[in-house]
Amino acid sequence: MNDDIFQSIPQGGDRTKDSENSRITAIANKLEGLCAVYEAQLRDGSQHVNRLETEQRVAETLAKAEGFWIPMMDVFHLGEPGPSGHENDTYVGETVIYKVNNLLNSGSIVALLRKVVMHNLIFPDTAYSFYGFAGFDGRTVQPVIIQPRIAEARPATRIMIETYMAALGFEKTTEEGRFRNERYEVWDVLPRNVLVDAEGDIFVVDAEIKELIN
Repeated sequence: MNDDIFQSIPQGGDRTKDSENSRITAIANKLEGLCAVYEAQLRDGSQHVNRLETEQRVAETLAKAEGFWIPMMDVFHLGEPGPSGHENDTYVGETVIYKVNNLLNSGSIVALLRKVVMHNLIFPDTAYSFYGFAGFDGRTVQPVIIQPRIAEARPATRIMIETYMAALGFEKTTEEGRFRNERYEVWDVLPRNVLVDAEGDIFVVDAEIKELIN
């Protein structure tokens, strides 16, 4: 695998977004492969294998080798501290928002990266890019992702959200904020995660997503 995938790619344009999705997928695939090797070595030594711990150790090693390791204390220099939620601490820059993800929802670094790619495919106007892995040496590792900052925006109404999702080809389910099409199920699409700007454009900034297996 070409290690150039770990170089930062600026956002903007469909080709660039496709490149970033390919880059994130490549990182997830490489982590998955390295985890399999690491787990096999632990099993050969009769040691207990915990998948998330394995991912964190492999991610730390990879990030340090490839130059995208972020000491946790440096996270505070990314931008002004923003709102913190169940899953993310945010740091606000001039044009972007950095999200430091604690993995509480996904439970897996690889799963989070794959969800990021799905988000980018469904909601390209708020597409994420990968920034790095933050943490303390030998301890918890948290992915850092970047998203465009939506200026002068307010929470969208439920009617706005339902209309927008219908325009994307999603059907509303019986659960509020949950939608489906033939390929994806998307939920937590609620006013706290969806913004509308001064021109009336809708932006889904956060959502839970899974790919449906037919």
